Amino acid sequence: MPVRLMAIMVLFYVNYFFLVPKILLKRTTLAYVLICFLLISAVGLAINLCYPPRPPKYISSPASIPEITTAPPKLSDFPPGRFYRYRDNPFFNQIFIMLVLSTPFFVSALLRVYIEWGKNEDLRKKVESEKTSSELQFLKTQLNPHFLFNSLNAIYSLSAKSSKDTSEAIINLSELMRYMLYEADKDLVPLRKELEYIKNYVQLQRLRLSDSVNVKLKISGEDRNKVIPPLLFISFIENAFKYGTDYEGKTHVEINLFIENGSIYFRVENRIGTYRKQKKSSGVGLQNIKNRLNLLYPESHKLEVHNDGGTYRVTLNLYL
Repeated sequence: MPVRLMAIMVLFYVNYFFLVPKILLKRTTLAYVLICFLLISAVGLAINLCYPPRPPKYISSPASIPEITTAPPKLSDFPPGRFYRYRDNPFFNQIFIMLVLSTPFFVSALLRVYIEWGKNEDLRKKVESEKTSSELQFLKTQLNPHFLFNSLNAIYSLSAKSSKDTSEAIINLSELMRYMLYEADKDLVPLRKELEYIKNYVQLQRLRLSDSVNVKLKISGEDRNKVIPPLLFISFIENAFKYGTDYEGKTHVEINLFIENGSIYFRVENRIGTYRKQKKSSGVGLQNIKNRLNLLYPESHKLEVHNDGGTYRVTLNLYL
């Protein structure tokens, strides 16, 4: 029994540390099965030779037991038509030993494959997380210069008109840049800060517009104890002001943001003004925010874009 137990332990560790990782997991299944069969057969035969079966005991006629000798019994010592215990027959004894020796192979292979699968799954999740993080960081680096150029253009328009609102616009821009420098690099920010950022941006746009009567911003609901990825709505708002302003400076933009316990409803609508679309520079921010939504809320958002030629409307439902 100790020899058999030792053989089982050796086979277990050989299979666990060598055969499975070096052969089975290298996609050579046929070679693995063949090696296991040969190894089990060899070890089983060695055990069977070292511990031969006891002399046969016939159930039907005990008096016909052959004379016991020191030599191992042969298969011819077992007349046909008799019923023996499995240990009394060398052939069945060999099959039994091979079945017993197969157990450590099965258990060790199952255990090692499960552990390797867990490692690969953890590695896959880590790679996906790093990929998502790098993609989001790339999208943010695209978004920040895009926003900065638009804001500087707005302030330039005010300074060109020698507007008294230029200083206020610079203060608003400084608040916006402070948010982008110290908050936008975080994964999540308080919803309250994101809303303040939107208010400052809308106020900056109002200052540069010649007619901002039809620029409306409505925020309702409770924003305490809620967090959200930064810069999630600004691209939609930017596009609304960009394409909702005609050549005379008249703008029709309505922004609604309603906060519930487990969701945020965002809606921005603008009348499409008379403009000449610049194909090379338009749509960068909008495409970025779509990509971010797919990465951050793959199954937890609903985005709808409506364009009838006169009105452009975006509705976004976020399920926090």
